[in-house]
Amino acid sequence: MEKILPPGVACAEAFADPPEATLFPEEAALVAKAVDKRRREFATARACARRALAALGVAPAPILTGERGAPVWPPGFVGSITHCAGYRAAAVARARDMLTVGLDAEPDQAQPDGVLTMISLPGERARLGVLATAAPGTCWDRLLFSAKESVYKAWFPVTRRWLGFEEADITINPADGTFAACLLTAAPTVGGSPLTGFAGRWLASDGLILTAIAMGPSGVALA
Repeated sequence: MEKILPPGVACAEAFADPPEATLFPEEAALVAKAVDKRRREFATARACARRALAALGVAPAPILTGERGAPVWPPGFVGSITHCAGYRAAAVARARDMLTVGLDAEPDQAQPDGVLTMISLPGERARLGVLATAAPGTCWDRLLFSAKESVYKAWFPVTRRWLGFEEADITINPADGTFAACLLTAAPTVGGSPLTGFAGRWLASDGLILTAIAMGPSGVALA
């Protein structure tokens, strides 16, 4: 993940759930009724978040969940957490350096039947068809889904508003590993300017698709 994040963002990742990944009591209470798999991935993701925060000089502390399940970061910090089969990661930054961070990880596998139609716009599906013909080695439909997840994770902390899949039009650039999101909803003012879109980066490697957005305090995309 660090390959697609800019300087100033600390990242930690894991490819398994180590037994030493433990939770603070307050965190354990959040997943007390969850199945074992969910508790283990939650603990590993929280351990990644604490490692990333430690790189910025922050002592270990509980990372609870807030509205719509978003992580609650220590005052003065922003970040994002993701997990999928075989991978967990967290990225954090000081709020003075980054306005928001969003990241997502997905298996590099085609979406189940019917999912693409639910999460994409007609123009996006047309562009995916071109990508699939020109570069068939990547599951572009899954990459589109991941990019939309990163967009939402970057959007929600600064707006506290829901954003549907149909409200972000994603264009993927296969040449330089970037993507752009045009927001199809009323633009809130962020950093003194209307927030009309996001720019991000992506990486497909070792069976994983990773996407990330990092936006500076002035509203300028830095990843």
